[in-house]
Amino acid sequence: MTNHRFEFSYEVYADSSELPKEDADLLQEARKITANAYAPYSKFHVGAVAVLSNGEKIAGTNQENASYPVGTCAERVLLGTAATLHPDMPIKTMAISYRTKEQESDHPISPCGMCRQALLEYESRTSHPIRLILGGQKGKVFIITTVKDILPFAFTQQELK
Repeated sequence: MTNHRFEFSYEVYADSSELPKEDADLLQEARKITANAYAPYSKFHVGAVAVLSNGEKIAGTNQENASYPVGTCAERVLLGTAATLHPDMPIKTMAISYRTKEQESDHPISPCGMCRQALLEYESRTSHPIRLILGGQKGKVFIITTVKDILPFAFTQQELK
């Protein structure tokens, strides 16, 4: 038997005022776009805004449904929009934020497992890492340089060959 370890590094900022202006502005856009989420059931509003490699920005918000599994997360709404409007255009950076009345939005949240898988597929198919900026409406901010760091042992297209 051998023992293996998985580790990755990420940046932690006390709040968005410590970020470079471009990152702070992108996170602010993600914070604002949470207002467009349709989340009448969970009341958990998520917004995502991405900068594509051509400089254009794309946004997405979570869209719930009374039949809970039918809802779509903000990250996957954004990916579908990006892939439709700009096929195979890499995403440079994506900022993700949330707000809810149930608790303070004062710490970063991470994409769910399904979104991590979708983000990794997009990253793989465009052969370009997606840098993630994660933050609530205030408080700490995490920056992760590539999606593959947050999905170890991912199921990829290689397994289907």
